[in-house]
Amino acid sequence: MGITERKEREKEHRKEEILDAAQKVFFEKGLMVATMDEIAEAAELSKGTLYLYYKSKEDLYLGVMMRGMETLYSMCENIIASDSSIVQKLVKFIEIYKEFYYTNRSFFRMSHFAQTPQFHKQVSEEMRQTCNIQSGKLWNLIDVVLKQGMEEGLLRSDLHPIEITLILWSSSTALLLRNDNEGEIWKGRGIDLTHTVDISNELFLESILTDRGRTEYAALKNK
Repeated sequence: MGITERKEREKEHRKEEILDAAQKVFFEKGLMVATMDEIAEAAELSKGTLYLYYKSKEDLYLGVMMRGMETLYSMCENIIASDSSIVQKLVKFIEIYKEFYYTNRSFFRMSHFAQTPQFHKQVSEEMRQTCNIQSGKLWNLIDVVLKQGMEEGLLRSDLHPIEITLILWSSSTALLLRNDNEGEIWKGRGIDLTHTVDISNELFLESILTDRGRTEYAALKNK
């Protein structure tokens, strides 16, 4: 191994150590309360060293958040690689997102907070572009499936794949966040918000399927 390669590996290892420490602190305290001093202490590094790798606390927050995005991407990539039909893949995408919410709750919350305009004012352009590339990979996975569904006559061809994804993603996220914050309150009113998410997704999926797609979807539900 050459000197340059060794230094690059050491740099990547240090970045992962910093992300490990930041993840622990952010999960415990959130962005607003957490400080770079606390993260530096958790990483057993000086605060100045953190800034050599990440330009701001917000950049570091996005660095941790992208770990969650990579997890979700891997989960979705497995669906793409399967032999399932297009309708089955769409159903699995929906199920995977809910599974991600339950098994990676802290990452899910981070993703929501990172959408606020105030947050992005503090993010460097370099980190913004890195995050856009990562999220773009995820959107492209779903885009491929939706386009194939349209080509096969299972999905309505008058709809735009990205708009379909945006609507489904936004509605699911909004309800899951409400469940996260108000789940017990709604249970007291006789409403299980996790069931509400399922109903919302089912209604939306049926609305974008063609008659042939709905027939296949109905058969899947009756299995």
